[in-house]
Amino acid sequence: MSLTLYFHPLASFCWKPLIAAYENGTRFTPVIVDLADEASRAAFLKISPTGKMPALHDDARGRTVLESTIVVEYLAAHYPGPVELVPADVDLALQVRQADRFYDFYVQHPMQKIVGDRLRPKDKVDPFGVEECRAQLRNSYAIVEEQMRAKTWAVGETFTMADCAASPALFYANKVEPFGDGFPAVKRYHDRLLARPSFARVIEEAQPYFKLFPYNDG
Repeated sequence: MSLTLYFHPLASFCWKPLIAAYENGTRFTPVIVDLADEASRAAFLKISPTGKMPALHDDARGRTVLESTIVVEYLAAHYPGPVELVPADVDLALQVRQADRFYDFYVQHPMQKIVGDRLRPKDKVDPFGVEECRAQLRNSYAIVEEQMRAKTWAVGETFTMADCAASPALFYANKVEPFGDGFPAVKRYHDRLLARPSFARVIEEAQPYFKLFPYNDG
């Protein structure tokens, strides 16, 4: 196979390209990266010098693509399938990209800060920073609540890259700052994402690794 995807099944940003690939039945060779393993880390740093996942290597085109959004864009451009993850319509594509950035910056990013704080030594935790992130998540939920009251998918009438981004963002955010009863449209959207076969497959494949996630402050 031409494509090799370097990722970890628990990493939220890796879920986005996995969902995209599964949506379109894109064939690839999976390589699970273990940054705690010296050999695995060293091999991956040759692919991605920053050590950030995911990374996609395309033997056929001699390209290595980094960053989750760019990987999905690359797949959409060079390995398209029946699901148009990035619309051909320019204005609609801009909406998809904007939604993708929203879920990465304003849902995933604060969620990851909360998770990271749980992994710190007890004398290095940042309660103020964590509360700031929780406030950001609640504000983001309110925005999504308003947007999703009369919509099925994040942008337009079909599943797109924006929904690939929303899936891991909302899944993990709900673990650290639960939706509760105040955001019913967010919960309905989250449930639709969970029912999507591509996302259900990603979650199933991550199951053996969920024990590593720091639930309930560890």
